[in-house]
This record gives sequence, C-alpha cells and structure tokens, in this order.
Amino acid sequence: MMSTVCLFDIDGTLLNSGGAGQHAMEQALLDVFGVTGPYEDIRAAGRTDKAITTDLFNHHKIELSEENWNSFLESYVAHLPNSLATQKGSVLPGIVDILNRLSEDESVSLGLLTGNLRVGADVKLQHYKLDHHFKFGGFGDVHHDRDDVARFALQEAIRHLDCDVPGETVWVIGDTPSDVTCGRAIGARTIAVATGIYDAKVLKDAKPDYLFDDFSDVTTVVDCLMGLANSAE
Repeated sequence: MMSTVCLFDIDGTLLNSGGAGQHAMEQALLDVFGVTGPYEDIRAAGRTDKAITTDLFNHHKIELSEENWNSFLESYVAHLPNSLATQKGSVLPGIVDILNRLSEDESVSLGLLTGNLRVGADVKLQHYKLDHHFKFGGFGDVHHDRDDVARFALQEAIRHLDCDVPGETVWVIGDTPSDVTCGRAIGARTIAVATGIYDAKVLKDAKPDYLFDDFSDVTTVVDCLMGLANSAE
C-alpha cells in the first residue's frame, strides 16, 4: 500500500509558542554579542531560522563565521526551554486529535517541514508533547529558501520509507503562503490554516488545495488528508 506522507509546519500550524523562539534568539544575541533590538524589520513568518539569523547577524554587523554561529546556537538552545516555559504558548485547536488519528493509520507517515533549527524543533515539540508523532523532516539549519527545505524533507521521507514517494502522495500543511509555495515546489498537495499571522484571504491567494480557519473540525481535516473530501475550488 502506498503511504500518505504528511509534512507539518510547526509554529502557527501545530502550536503557538508565544514568541518563545524569537525570545530565545534575542537572549542569545544579547548574551553572546551584547546586542539588542530593534528586530521588527526582520521578517520571520514562513522563513528558515538560518535565513532569519543571517539577517539578524547582518543587521547587527556580526560576522557570519562558524564560530559565531556555533556560539549563538549554543546560547539559543540553552535559552529556549525557559522561553517556552515563560511565554504563553499552546497547542493549536484540533492538533492533538488530528495527530493521534493520523498516527494510528499505518498508511500515513508523519514528518516535519519547518523553518526551525532541528534542535529548536525538537525542544518545542518535546515541550508540547508532540514529538513522538514525527520520525523525519526538513529543518531550517542549512537552507535559506523554504523550497530547498521541502526538497530535503521529501528526500528524508524517501529515506525513512525506503521507497519512492510520488509528489501526489505528499501533503504539506502550514500557515503561510511560503508553505503552499514550497509544497508546490515538490509536487505536493497543500493545506493552509489561518492560525498564524496570515488571514484566510492572504492564504487563499496562494491557492492551497484546502484552506481552514483552524483545525478544530478534526474529521474534515483528516478526511482531506486521506483523500476522502472534495478538493477546494
């Protein structure tokens, strides 16, 4: 039986961390390099942490050397658990039930397609007790372009399943137009959800296969992913 691969974004899709990732990044920049904001000009949604950090380094005239990157990463990882504990975040509506139902189906493989650094993704998902659902994925450690993260996630799905994974068997689920675009880059079908910073109108313009205000209607979301619902117009 051909597996359905579901690649989930994290922030704004699975959970709202209350800005914990940004808070930890800001603390790391302060601790390691002694710099503070402003950070408002650095766009974050739908981008990779590598791209965001590169912009932050350039903005503050920090050399993007391996030594500086490693020092920043070590401090970021050290601050993230406390940021998650102190910022007011939560798992988004319907997510726990959706992941439980999909995980119970042997024909479904769950992965990640996220701009988060891999270690940051792990810490966030462990904090919200969602980590056990995901066995592979694409992360924001290396690539600046989310399309490249999608390509890497697809290769990881192939490696995990040890078989070819046609694009039409893959779903990319996210809360930004970039999630839809990167899904299209690998020939995947897409679901957009307006639980991040983009409203439904903006997401509709990206032309996902399905669009939801949120995932509280668990059965409908699962039916879409399992091919049991009619495609959006």
